[in-house]
Amino acid sequence: MKSKNIRNTEGVKKYAQMKSQETAQKVDQAIQRLIKTKAKINFNQVAMESGVSKAFLYNNQEIRNRIEGLRKQQEGLNSPQTIKRNMTDASKDALIAAKNNRIKKLEEENKRLKDELLKLRGMVYDKF
Repeated sequence: MKSKNIRNTEGVKKYAQMKSQETAQKVDQAIQRLIKTKAKINFNQVAMESGVSKAFLYNNQEIRNRIEGLRKQQEGLNSPQTIKRNMTDASKDALIAAKNNRIKKLEEENKRLKDELLKLRGMVYDKF
C-alpha cells in the first residue's frame, strides 16, 4: 500500500482568489474616487488611496493597463496652471486690447452721464 501525500489546496486557492477580487474592487473604487476628484492617477496615488501594495497593482495586468491608460489620458490634459503659462503674447495682447476697448466705452458712457446730469441740474436750478 502506497502512502499518498495529496494535499487539498482547493480551499487555499479559493481564498486567495477571493482576496484578490476584493483587493481589485478596492482598487476600482479608489480609481473612481481619484477620477471624481480629478486627482492625478498613477501607481503611487492608487496604492495610497486604496491601501493596496504597488506590487499588487503592477502584478495584476488588467489593473496595471487601466492605471497606465488613465495616466496617459491625464498627460494629454492641461491643468489650469499649464494653460495660463502657455498663454502666448498674442493672446495677452488681444486680452489687453479688449480690456482697453471696454475701458474706453465705459469712460465715454461716464462722460455722457455726467453731461446729462449737468443738464438736469441746470433744469432744476432754472425752476427755482
